[in-house]
Amino acid sequence: MSETVHNATGNTGRAASAEVRRIIIAGGGTGGHIFPAIAIANAIKQAQPDTEFLFVGAKGKMEMERVPQAGYQIEGIDIAGFNRSSLLKNLGLPMKLVKSFLQVRAILDRFQPHAVIGVGGYSSFPVLKSAQRRGIPTFIHESNSFAGKSNILLGKKATRIFVASEGMDKFFPAAKLLITGNPVRKAIVQSQISRSEALSFFGLDDSKKTVLVVGGSLGARSINEVIANHLLDFKALDMQLIWQTGKVNADAYKQRGKASKNVWVNDFIVDMDKAYAAADVVVSRAGAMAVTELCVVKKPVVFVPFPFAAEDHQTVNARYLVDKQAAVLVADSEVNTKLMSALTTLAMDEAQQNRLKENISKLAVTNADAVIAGEVLKVINA
Repeated sequence: MSETVHNATGNTGRAASAEVRRIIIAGGGTGGHIFPAIAIANAIKQAQPDTEFLFVGAKGKMEMERVPQAGYQIEGIDIAGFNRSSLLKNLGLPMKLVKSFLQVRAILDRFQPHAVIGVGGYSSFPVLKSAQRRGIPTFIHESNSFAGKSNILLGKKATRIFVASEGMDKFFPAAKLLITGNPVRKAIVQSQISRSEALSFFGLDDSKKTVLVVGGSLGARSINEVIANHLLDFKALDMQLIWQTGKVNADAYKQRGKASKNVWVNDFIVDMDKAYAAADVVVSRAGAMAVTELCVVKKPVVFVPFPFAAEDHQTVNARYLVDKQAAVLVADSEVNTKLMSALTTLAMDEAQQNRLKENISKLAVTNADAVIAGEVLKVINA
């Protein structure tokens, strides 16, 4: 990838125009798309405070709640992805796509953005495609090692494409690529909270080993079922649990978890900085953003990759860390027989925890948001 741009800085090298810059950020669906988007917006806002933002997401998805919580305006459009489990549910997709493009046209007419940034998710495609047709600069952030089909199509006319790792020239034009890593929320990067303070926040005991289980914002059924079936074992081992169940079947898991004083359980953790600070060991899927955050917070982790991710890229993500002796991996197909053993063994072995912490910390990237912000501002302020 000899043509890839590597020397990125946050300095635009020229004075900004007096005109207020307006930026649309499109995408969402999961925390892995939403939180990087918010991190990028915050970094641009820090560099150029008068910038105006509008987020565009899919109606009914979690961005419609999480983005306003972060202090930004969002508009929802009628868009959905292809449903592989039920072909009948796809009958309305063409009309939804047409409707979404009409909605986006109205948004662009009204907001008149100087740039559009796409972070992945259903809603990013009509927004970036429409912007490109109008000649508006478009930027893509691709967090995964395997690019999504929409981003591949959009990449042909994008101004710049931000990626997490090398080798992405097999998906995108090499001259447009910039290796930045994945943006991480400042609350996590700059967290100063102590383990004791964090455990107090969750109502747990700072003298006990603590396991954090996160399957992603939508949940991980295989992980959740193992945890639910072994709640009494955590108590017997004098361990405690912070458990993010995700939305699927959340009420049932909450009922089972709340019966135990050594368990904090909810469908979503807002204060992830506190959850990471409280944890001695983490169990997680291996999506790009989960991996990025765990490198930053330097936590011993047992990865259970989602087996149906495109090109099995979550296993690739996890294997990369395992090969560097920076994580433990349990295959989803073996989760029932191996997960509890792996996490309890790690929780009881402080020497192994320290080895994993040291090795995973070497892979941390903490300034991706600032690098991306600098590149976007360089273009729109030119």
